[in-house]
Amino acid sequence: MCLHENKYWSQGKLTAGIDEVGRGPLAGPCVAAAVIMPREPLVEGVNDSKKISEKKRLTVYENIMQNAIAVGIGIIDSTTIDEINILQTAKRAFALAYRDLGAVPGFVFCDRIGGIDIDCSYEEFTGGDALSYSIAAASVVAKVTRDEMMKKYDEQFPGYGFSKNKGYGTKEHMQALRELGPCSIHRRTFIKKIVP
Repeated sequence: MCLHENKYWSQGKLTAGIDEVGRGPLAGPCVAAAVIMPREPLVEGVNDSKKISEKKRLTVYENIMQNAIAVGIGIIDSTTIDEINILQTAKRAFALAYRDLGAVPGFVFCDRIGGIDIDCSYEEFTGGDALSYSIAAASVVAKVTRDEMMKKYDEQFPGYGFSKNKGYGTKEHMQALRELGPCSIHRRTFIKKIVP
């Protein structure tokens, strides 16, 4: 997974990976992470966050946070998602995460999104979180960050099962939507066919 990074590491350059989670849920924010990992040590278990169990993902996350040179987070709320659409939201989250790094990489790898507004050369990959160590590390950080937010939202807005479904449209979540109506973190443009 370090094939792309090695090209730059061998030149003494830092690389960042950027990825996001939360494009598909009915509720909650879109969260992006930008991560600059050192060439050594490589964190064991870094992979596409969707391919790692929750327990293992938390361990990998802790190891990433302990070893990363820099981590940036970009969070865009559901109101903005409704205003500008999810694709533009994800692009904005990528840019926010990059600017939050506090360090300047020599190159950026990111999951394919169709262009981002950053002041650094970058390359996009379809399924990048399975192809690039840096992007995979970012996917883990973004996923854990968003999951923890959804657990807190579950306490604030009980009944929707956010700690379990993370805002995705499970059968139980959609049933709760019909019975309780939407809460403030639901994406109105995503639920209009469920709750007119």
